[in-house]
Amino acid sequence: MKYMTVKGEKLSQLGLGTWGMGEKANKREEEIAALRCGLSSGVNVIDTAEMYGEGQAESLVGEAIKDLDRSQLFLISKFYPWHASPREQKKSLAASLKRLGTDYLDLYLLHWKSDYPLAETVKGLQDLQAAGLIRHWGVSNFDTADMQELVDIAGEGAVFANEDLYNLDKRGVEYDLLPWQKQHGIAFIGYSPFNSGNGQSIPVKASLKQIADKRGVSVHQVLLAWTMRTGQVLTIPKASSVDHMRANLAAADLVLTAGELAALDRDYLPPKSKQPLESI
Repeated sequence: MKYMTVKGEKLSQLGLGTWGMGEKANKREEEIAALRCGLSSGVNVIDTAEMYGEGQAESLVGEAIKDLDRSQLFLISKFYPWHASPREQKKSLAASLKRLGTDYLDLYLLHWKSDYPLAETVKGLQDLQAAGLIRHWGVSNFDTADMQELVDIAGEGAVFANEDLYNLDKRGVEYDLLPWQKQHGIAFIGYSPFNSGNGQSIPVKASLKQIADKRGVSVHQVLLAWTMRTGQVLTIPKASSVDHMRANLAAADLVLTAGELAALDRDYLPPKSKQPLESI
């Protein structure tokens, strides 16, 4: 397992995404087994949100971790933009904590930009942090200008992470956002590494298929390994079965060569100019 260190936190580069999980009773045992498989194999990051199944994913995570050492986990959840006021944040967090069966979060994120004043949202997050209800806070679906505004309000070193869409076919953040976050010491969490969240899978071009075939791995494993190639991105694929989880775990140990990366760059071009931020 590959790890990255952010503000003193040792985080597995492979995290556990949960979008769409916990919503089907006949899948519940299999999904819990998949999460536990990942956690028992060295993954320590779980990403969820109050939006996912209106809390059903959080409840599933709560069941999966109930017998585990909470101090060894890094638990992330997110709140809706319409819950961005300090009062609503506090209510959302209380509900999330109850569903998760814990008394604190390691990271709490604003899910996407809100119409509520950002300075007030930051104040609410800082209050939750001061109360010990969250250890760190951050945002999701923010672009570079949004992040600069956030740091101008909160100060350097205050923001822990920003979570955005990132995969081999959606590389726009590489142009300016990833370098900016690295410069400011803010973790980058990449969601939807297979681009499956919007039902539009990544086109399998020649280089991708050739690498998978040569290595004896799946295309999905190459895609996942690619997101972790720099050591800067924490990627959070969903795995709803133990087999899928084991495939993701194997991908975390797959190191692509310089030649393979160059071949992928020729088929899936890196950005050469500023791109609009994409999301799902």
